[in-house]
Amino acid sequence: VQLQASGGGLVQAGGSLRLSCAASGGTFGSYVMGWFRQAPGKEREWVGTNRRSSNSYYAGSARGRFTISRDNGKNTLYLQMNNLKPEDTAVYYCAKAAEHGTSWFAYDYWGQGTLVTVSS
Repeated sequence: VQLQASGGGLVQAGGSLRLSCAASGGTFGSYVMGWFRQAPGKEREWVGTNRRSSNSYYAGSARGRFTISRDNGKNTLYLQMNNLKPEDTAVYYCAKAAEHGTSWFAYDYWGQGTLVTVSS
C-alpha cells in the first residue's frame, strides 16, 4: 500500500484548504483511513478517521471545522479544513488503520505528509 498526501500550503487564518491522499497497491474501499498532524516540537496528533462507509469521527480540535471524505472510485481520501487557525499549522499525514484506535500505532501505512501553514 502506498499513500501520497498533497494539497498543503500557506493560508490565512479563517481560510480553507482541502488535502488529498491518493492510495495505490491495495483495496482502498476496504480500508479504514485516518488523518494525523504533527506540529513542530510536538507529538503526532490524531485528527480524524473515516470508516469504510461515509461515517467519520474527529478529534475535538477538528470537530465542526474539518470534514473527512473519500472517493473509493478514485482511491482517494480527503480532508476539508475550514476556518483554519494558526494552531492548525502542522505537517498532515494520511494513514491506513491496521486496527481500531486513534493512536498512531494503530495505523500501519503512512503517506509522506504535506505541510499546512496558517498565518495570523
